[in-house]
Amino acid sequence: MNENTLSHHIIAAAIEAHRNLGGPGLLERIYEEALIWELSQAGITVERQKFLPIKYKNQILTTPLRIDLLVGGLVIVECKAVGSYQEVFTAQALTYLRLTGLKLALVINFGEKFVKNGIHRVVNRL
Repeated sequence: MNENTLSHHIIAAAIEAHRNLGGPGLLERIYEEALIWELSQAGITVERQKFLPIKYKNQILTTPLRIDLLVGGLVIVECKAVGSYQEVFTAQALTYLRLTGLKLALVINFGEKFVKNGIHRVVNRL
């Protein structure tokens, strides 16, 4: 599967999880776990709280990057559960993409009344 196909599955799974959990108001880890369950049921591999090394001037830093989800080995998903989206979330996702060399991240804010309004697509040379 490519990044775009995976993103469609991720979005559908996020909407399903949000709807079944009753909308906003829970901790992001709860939405994250439900999202993982939905994706796993669809046969999509998900790595949770994935640690990735950060290379700085030919040196591997001792503090790794930790992303919420790595879906299918291609798409970074950052889960949020906040009242209002902050642009720093987009900047964070773009930095993660640049550091990993990946092309697509989705920042999903489950704190929105309708989660479809809380999905932000971030691309790095896609």
